Amino acid sequence: MDFKKTTEYWYLSISNKIITIDLTSNGVLMFQALEEQVAMGKARAIGVSNFNLTQLERLMKEAVILPAVNQVELHAYLQQPELRTYCQQHGITVTAYSPLGSPGSKMHFQKKYNYSPETFPDLLGHSVVLKLAEAHRKTPAQILLRHLVQQKIAVIPKSTNPTRITENIQVLSLFMKSLSINFVLDVTFGVRKIISTVFDFELSKNELDQLNRLDQDEKGRIIDFMFFKGVDKHPEYPFTKRLQ
Repeated sequence: MDFKKTTEYWYLSISNKIITIDLTSNGVLMFQALEEQVAMGKARAIGVSNFNLTQLERLMKEAVILPAVNQVELHAYLQQPELRTYCQQHGITVTAYSPLGSPGSKMHFQKKYNYSPETFPDLLGHSVVLKLAEAHRKTPAQILLRHLVQQKIAVIPKSTNPTRITENIQVLSLFMKSLSINFVLDVTFGVRKIISTVFDFELSKNELDQLNRLDQDEKGRIIDFMFFKGVDKHPEYPFTKRLQ
């Protein structure tokens, strides 16, 4: 799903607070509109989100500007190795949303969209994750984030809890030390100030392999956007493997 174009701008059609899906739109045209913004000096970097491998390959044949990023759902249960490899080969940064399996969204999706509780597996409570957390004296969340960061994947965990935000930051300290960069990150939450170092541990190859084996391919996908009724009928719907 993306946007329609008028002579002046691109838009998402909304009528009576109901999103209207334009079944004629396509991702390449949308990206070309972003390229126009770069040409006009209104954007410095542009990227895509939820593009599958086929869509990226098609875009790369048409794009004048390289997508800076492809933001996709990525966690231990949905690792998308082929997509990641393609992005890395072409200099496209992979950014992982829901890197912890979206435990905080479980209640919201159940109440608003009638999602099954089984849609949100307890990744934080998996025995492998718990074992590694104990071995490194880290939280399960830090283990899962480190698993991705160590493979050069950007992560954007969502949290409103200051303690968990600090845990997420701490997972990165070893990488910064490897670059001989020493600094203290100062994060302010209202009047509360948290001082934290970043990147202070590393997973071994064996430990990475243990986490890699948790991959469930498309069965592990949580966010499929099916709460937009009819989205799966869009010719650009990226998760067709999930429907098979």
